[in-house]
Amino acid sequence: MPATPAWPPKSAPRLFVDTPLSADAPVQVDGNQAHYLAKVMRVSPGDAVILCDNATGEWAAEVMEAGKRHVLLQPRDHLRPREPVPDFWLCPALLKKDRFDFVLEKATELGVARIAPLVTRRCVADKLNLERAGTIVTEAAEQCARTALPEVLAPVKLDALLRDWPEDRLLFFADEEGGESAADAFCLTEGPAALLTGPEGGFDDAEREAIRAHPNARPISLGPRILRGETAAIAGIAVWMAEAGDWIGEE
Repeated sequence: MPATPAWPPKSAPRLFVDTPLSADAPVQVDGNQAHYLAKVMRVSPGDAVILCDNATGEWAAEVMEAGKRHVLLQPRDHLRPREPVPDFWLCPALLKKDRFDFVLEKATELGVARIAPLVTRRCVADKLNLERAGTIVTEAAEQCARTALPEVLAPVKLDALLRDWPEDRLLFFADEEGGESAADAFCLTEGPAALLTGPEGGFDDAEREAIRAHPNARPISLGPRILRGETAAIAGIAVWMAEAGDWIGEE
């Protein structure tokens, strides 16, 4: 006899939804999500869709209706709970739009809990479309099978970030002028932490002095080469996850 196909199949599309998920209530998606399922993925009744709600975790849902303007889904199996997320923030200076989009996407894939953008004197941008940023991180989470979305904050100026910084959270400062090796600093980390990275032109002297003067700041080095803003953010997250985050013990 032929083997029963696995359900849900690995090829099932993935979506984050705003509706709390449970086996007791169907979920209707509209707009772009409905278009994606019905027109791009061409789902039909009986097909599987993987749903996440950023609260209860991941569910396998069955397509009940697939119309032109909405798709009705019934959650069936709770596949896994919302993943535990390391208490690690990224505080990146704003960059040009395409480069900052890249930071949002890769920071999500790498597993940060919060992205808190900042504005510095040498930033070429001083605004962030939060709705668009939310779409970017959501799509990135769907692609890499995260069950938790990073929080994305509105940008603040550097002085405000330093003034309001939590007393219990370390602030690792990726300083192009040098500091302790990132790997050495991160491997000794316990408790909440964050990484601060600069804009295209780097921090000016006054900003660097203000950051280094903060009691929670720890200047670190990301190696012997000067990195672009987006590269520094991604490299720093990767090193932290390997030394102190949830990559420890991975096969």
